[in-house]
Amino acid sequence: MRLLCLALIVPLSALAPLAAPAAPVASVAPAAPAAPAAPVAPAAPGIVWHPWSAEIFAQAKREHKLVILDLEAVWCHWCHVMEETTYHDPAVVKLINEHYLAVRVDQDARPDISNRYEDFGWPATVIFGSDGAELIKRQGYVPPGPMARLLQAVVDDPTPGPSVAPEPATSAAAATATTFSAEQAAALRAKWLDGYDDKEGGWGFSHKYLDWDAVELALREATRGDRRAEQMARDTLRLQLKLVDPVWGGVYQYSAGGTWDEPHFEKIMQMQAENLRLYAQAYAQWGDESYLTAARAIHRYLRAFLTSPDGVVYTSQDADLVPGEHSGDYYALDDAGRRARGVPRIDRHIYARENGWVIAALAQLGAATGDNRYRAEAEQAARWVIANRAVAGGGFRHDEKDAAGPYLGDTLAMGRAFLALHQLTQERAWLDRAEAAARFIEAHFRRADAPGYASSDTTARPFPAPRPQFDENIGVARFASALARVTGRADYRAEAAEALRWLLAPDVIVSRGLYVSALLLAEEEARTEPLHVVVIGGLFSGVAGGGGVSLRQRRVLVAAAERRGPARPVGEAGEKVRAWPGRTRRGRRAGGASRSARPHPFTTFVPAIRSCTQRRSERKMKPTSTSVKIHPTSGTEPSSPGTSSRSRNALVKPGFASSAQRTMRISMSFFPTVWPYSVRR
Repeated sequence: MRLLCLALIVPLSALAPLAAPAAPVASVAPAAPAAPAAPVAPAAPGIVWHPWSAEIFAQAKREHKLVILDLEAVWCHWCHVMEETTYHDPAVVKLINEHYLAVRVDQDARPDISNRYEDFGWPATVIFGSDGAELIKRQGYVPPGPMARLLQAVVDDPTPGPSVAPEPATSAAAATATTFSAEQAAALRAKWLDGYDDKEGGWGFSHKYLDWDAVELALREATRGDRRAEQMARDTLRLQLKLVDPVWGGVYQYSAGGTWDEPHFEKIMQMQAENLRLYAQAYAQWGDESYLTAARAIHRYLRAFLTSPDGVVYTSQDADLVPGEHSGDYYALDDAGRRARGVPRIDRHIYARENGWVIAALAQLGAATGDNRYRAEAEQAARWVIANRAVAGGGFRHDEKDAAGPYLGDTLAMGRAFLALHQLTQERAWLDRAEAAARFIEAHFRRADAPGYASSDTTARPFPAPRPQFDENIGVARFASALARVTGRADYRAEAAEALRWLLAPDVIVSRGLYVSALLLAEEEARTEPLHVVVIGGLFSGVAGGGGVSLRQRRVLVAAAERRGPARPVGEAGEKVRAWPGRTRRGRRAGGASRSARPHPFTTFVPAIRSCTQRRSERKMKPTSTSVKIHPTSGTEPSSPGTSSRSRNALVKPGFASSAQRTMRISMSFFPTVWPYSVRR
């Protein structure tokens, strides 16, 4: 998915359009294009742009024309330049009107088409025959002269050019593996390391941005004592701060030229959400205040610029104040200076997918900090999406009205968001929503004759035909693995395995080049049972509310557990971890429950992470001990003193709480740096 965020600005020479296939986005260094010609008034009539549909190809066949697709991003600087120069050039307009039907698509609005051509950056130009066969694919800005020559060349010879390669056919027979061999794992880890730029820092060499999967893998490896991984993660997080807007907050999309000093100023939602999530995760792991500052700056920007009055997020903010004009001088201004000149355009579409990304990130920030406002914002957005984007069966529309769809990305993002809210709040309703999303994915996006999950609904025969996309199948594998740990259900493990069957097919792995970190994360999570910690003690609400336990608290529990080691027999007495009660509050709580009707809350587990407020309250209270037991995953919880057989059996069911016992037993599953996926009451 992140490849679609790189709006390439590679100009084409006069001969390049017909000479060589386009290189993958990640390997192309952007070069400054020749100075574009001054805008020219379009010939009369101008280009008539059509929406994408199967009917446009039927029309092209009747009129003996070709089809040209301009796949743009509304926030993209070079898309604006191409519109003002190339598509207003008289020669280009004449050729398109005489020989083509022109189609324009906003890639944010059509995830199925965006996923299909994401390797070509934005703007992407694709020419089709009237039968829908691809003839030419070009990435980035195409100046008027090369575009006119390209259009004429395809009219003269309407056969596929070298940029159109056959799609790899991943058959069910060829895709059988769901886990790596030791040799494969070592080779992929070597690729992940090779993708790191030792000179400039960060993963990737032509564009600089926070590759969230690569950094997340480094965070995980750092907890295992890998000093190099820790240094790579810290350096990348430090350098990425250069792309945080120092005035308004928020993250610029990327920096060009192979350095961190040439930012492209568009602010798109996936970059905001994933940076927010990773900085929160790094803060939870290392306690570095600079990471929390960065996360809060992104959150501040989202609330000020990209959040609707209903609490859901918009899609993006444009790079340019004036479309097509570079805005470096604008972003050098302070707040007053910027506002005096105006504010770049905001795309106010409200997509379920983008909101799912942000909800999950807010839940992570809430868990890392214990600040309930992030939980409240995440829940508000989730409820709005449920009310306004849900479809029958647990899935979600992309927009208020979809031209096609439903799309996998929306239901997947919301499913992961619901699971994140369940992890944070321990409310069963969020887990039920997550499970419904998983069932919808299985019913609507699984391919019948090949492995993996497609971007669009396989039951509806959409146009174009459904295809799988790498990042979405990674998301399905990780989401389903997480649900399997929470629920113990084998069908979710099978769902993760189905996604991995496609992801681990040799042609898919080869196509990723150096970008394999997400695959390493997904495969490990499906294959490996994480460390389980059982906390047995008095009921508590936790700083996150509703039984939630913050990431920093969980990190301390993991440290205590790892000192014991995961090989202890099930049911053996646990070591003690100090837990401190919070301040007693009088009267009624939210929801009308009286103080006497609810158990006393515990606001933290260990003195090492208690807040100033808690330190003040400790002078008046005695510490309480909480038992921690470590056990392997076996589908059942260890027995504990004072727990009936019926209660022990019920502990494997999410959402169980024994009010009669007035105790809470929490089973937490830990991958290093990944917050628990199995929290059972």
